[in-house]
Amino acid sequence: MDITKLSAFEMKQMIHEKEVSSRQLIEAHFNKIDELEKSINAFITLSKEEALKAADRIDEKIKNGEKIGLLAGIPIGVKDNIMTKNLRTTCGSRMLENFIPPYDATVVERIKSADGIIIGKTNMDEFAMGSSTETSYFGATKNPIDLERVPGGSSGGSAAAVKAGEVALALGTDTGGSIRQPASYCDVVGIKPTYGIVSRYGTVAMANTLDQVGVFGRDVKDAVLMLSSITGYDEKDSTSFKNPEGTIIFGSFPKEIDYTNYLKGMKIAIPKEIFKDDIDSRIKEEINKSIKVFESLGAEIDEISLPHLDYALAAYYIISTSELSSNLARFDGVRYGYRAKEYETLDELYINSRTEAFGEEVKRRIMLGTYSLTKGYAEDHYKKALKVRTLIKEDFSNAFSKYDVILSPTSPVLPFKFGEKIKDPLSMYKADLFTVPVNLAGLCAMSIPCGYIDGLPLGLQIIGDKYKEANIIKTGLGFEGGLKNEL
Repeated sequence: MDITKLSAFEMKQMIHEKEVSSRQLIEAHFNKIDELEKSINAFITLSKEEALKAADRIDEKIKNGEKIGLLAGIPIGVKDNIMTKNLRTTCGSRMLENFIPPYDATVVERIKSADGIIIGKTNMDEFAMGSSTETSYFGATKNPIDLERVPGGSSGGSAAAVKAGEVALALGTDTGGSIRQPASYCDVVGIKPTYGIVSRYGTVAMANTLDQVGVFGRDVKDAVLMLSSITGYDEKDSTSFKNPEGTIIFGSFPKEIDYTNYLKGMKIAIPKEIFKDDIDSRIKEEINKSIKVFESLGAEIDEISLPHLDYALAAYYIISTSELSSNLARFDGVRYGYRAKEYETLDELYINSRTEAFGEEVKRRIMLGTYSLTKGYAEDHYKKALKVRTLIKEDFSNAFSKYDVILSPTSPVLPFKFGEKIKDPLSMYKADLFTVPVNLAGLCAMSIPCGYIDGLPLGLQIIGDKYKEANIIKTGLGFEGGLKNEL
């Protein structure tokens, strides 16, 4: 039996019942990495020695009858823009090629306190800017389903590692779809939680008002297991939500329950705007099949209008680039990170360090954001985008006053081949068409596999209101159960 193919829940059960040791589980995953990593390139840095030590500590706890955590013994990948003490954190950039953080991000602390085992840092688009993981300084990650195609981005390394069996669970970050889109392209589940319920402390900021740490799993239960372990208030994060109900956002998973019952009477909305755009007709057809699954299981489906959805992509790129141009100003070659060897003045130090260490996409977005914030243009661009953001929030608020969840495709395009869009930024940005509105409104959303088209996976996006993760989780569990019943 290949234990790397098991779900995280199955691994957890086997460890509890002493059918497999934590060390055996971690060694099996490193063997899988040795086998696949040259072709996939899902990791930037591995931590084999520390991971095996952590596994031995968990095995000792089990041997002594001590209590173990929710993630005990499970191998986990962490996106490389999340701080890990004494383990290199690069953000996929030459700028931070040799940066070793002196502290752990809060989400990493919580994984460790739950006895999860971090086995490495996953590849990503440079500073989380991209939709294909092609902009990484450390080379592109390949999609395990088709090595000629991208895994999505910017959390492509995490999604690919989970799909390939190199890890059971992984962390990503989502600023405009960077968890959900690669989850769709790699045929796994990705959850972007409500802004504020997972701490961002120790996560390298791209756009502060949009960034959110989220999770990948092979199915909904695995993803929820991971999410339950990292949610909760953090006094070190000023945007953290103080949840009076505690950190577990969803209860246990009874074995006998028929999850399709969750869908009976559920009110589900389909925005008519999602089919206005020129998306692949095959995607429309598959999404309609998914809608019929919900209907067959007793959900109430209605078509609605989100009238300002058409403006979301433009508003998002103005807001996100404006915020990131300010955030990346800290990388100046002075305090930490890459420093140019040749310079004569302080200005030359700044210019040469940033020119040499930042990639093309990062430079492009810094320029766009700086332009939007420039005196004389901020009123016409940045402030107007903020007003549009408010209108989009109001559209969603109106919809959720009547409906439990909203459905859409995760991406308007299927996984594309390397080089197909990287030289056409506008085409690449349009891959985020259905995901960016969620971040603008601070909502929760999940991408769940819903089928294949010509051998390529397709994701269904389930959107929920703020702090209503339970709704998208129930919807996802019900849909998974419905698909299994069809098979």
